[in-house]
Amino acid sequence: MAINDNNTDSNKSQKQEEKDLPKVVIFLPPPVFSLIGEESFASNKFLFLKAYDSQLPLLQFLSTHSKSIKAILSSGGAAVNADILQLLPEVGLVVTTSAGLNQIDIPECRRRGIKIANAGNVYSDDVADLAVGLLIDVLRKVSASDRYVRQGFWATKGDYPLGSKLGGKRVGIVGLGNIGREVAKRLEAFGCFVSYNSRKKKPYVSYPFYQNVCELAANCDALIICCGLSDETHHMINKQVLSALGKEGVIVNVGRGPIIDEKEMLRCLVQGEIAGAGLDVFENEPDVPKEFFALDNVVLSPHRAVFTPESEKNLSQLVVGNLEAFLSNKPLLSEYVD
Repeated sequence: MAINDNNTDSNKSQKQEEKDLPKVVIFLPPPVFSLIGEESFASNKFLFLKAYDSQLPLLQFLSTHSKSIKAILSSGGAAVNADILQLLPEVGLVVTTSAGLNQIDIPECRRRGIKIANAGNVYSDDVADLAVGLLIDVLRKVSASDRYVRQGFWATKGDYPLGSKLGGKRVGIVGLGNIGREVAKRLEAFGCFVSYNSRKKKPYVSYPFYQNVCELAANCDALIICCGLSDETHHMINKQVLSALGKEGVIVNVGRGPIIDEKEMLRCLVQGEIAGAGLDVFENEPDVPKEFFALDNVVLSPHRAVFTPESEKNLSQLVVGNLEAFLSNKPLLSEYVD
């Protein structure tokens, strides 16, 4: 009987310890949970509070737990805005599983002294690999010629039209951050001439800088979109930019869908005003305009540039590391600095 009493006391003690741990609230389950399992994010330094498992409306749930919530784990689909933060006076950190921060009200976080940590450069290699892969696919017609062979047309219709080489192409990168720099490195290895547009000129790179995206497009054979989504970048790639890119130009987007005016890009592709596109992101995911499906000069990817088993494992370690560092008053591993 004493053994059972000891077990009971031990369980009570453990539950009390868990109850006393600082809480990290999650509004929606991050995609990475379903990919590698929530247990990869476990820690003995904090507990997750899952708003999405509660029957309470979000704001009521947050008010109920406001004193114990010290941090937020955010993903792309859940906004962290002033209304949310007002209910959480103890929050000192927002950690996001994405590289982009468009779901977070950064000025409000700064005003409240709340730190922000994003995915840092965890995704950079994988996204850069796919960006260059999409560009090669469009130029060399890899996916289109694959369909041609599978449909038996090689035997009945003869050779497929030739693609174009990557080497020697002038490629403009829109957004020379962690991902953009990795894309540039890969393109240099292929013998491409790299130039870029960014919010400001980077003093540590020698690539030609264009302050105006239209000017960049006019001087390039291809554009690769690597920047984040903001009010300034929404539909930044518009009719004027696509016209400047021209009939031989190719566009690749591994940033965010709404950075490109999708309807205008589709019109340009259908009418031959640009040569092709490689797209990992879209304006209204997962709804992709069906007109894309009939175009052999377009390669489509279901927003998977960041997702590999390796990157997801690294992400879980980074997220847990950031949360544990914050709760231990240590420097964050990937703090976002404006």
